[in-house]
Amino acid sequence: MGAALTRYRVVAYVVGVVLIVLVVLGMPLKYAWHDPVIVETVGPAHGFLYMVYLAATFDLGRRARWPLGRMVLVMLAGTVPFVSFYAERLVTRQMREPQPAAG
Repeated sequence: MGAALTRYRVVAYVVGVVLIVLVVLGMPLKYAWHDPVIVETVGPAHGFLYMVYLAATFDLGRRARWPLGRMVLVMLAGTVPFVSFYAERLVTRQMREPQPAAG
């Protein structure tokens, strides 16, 4: 499960950074200065990377046996700037905590 967590962490950071670039730089340039170049290049990249984020989150969630609601919330974290970083920290902390022994 360590590899799935690492994949999730890397993709969560990349998606978070790309989303911040899109929202903080691209959107003001597009709507205030009528220069859509960042939105036109970074927007599709974010869309693709978000699909990778969804796959990585699904993989980790299935391996960790998360309930569907938790998995959906973590998936939605990639749609709001800065929230993917927060979700990544929570998920990492929870995954690294010792699990109680079964039985």
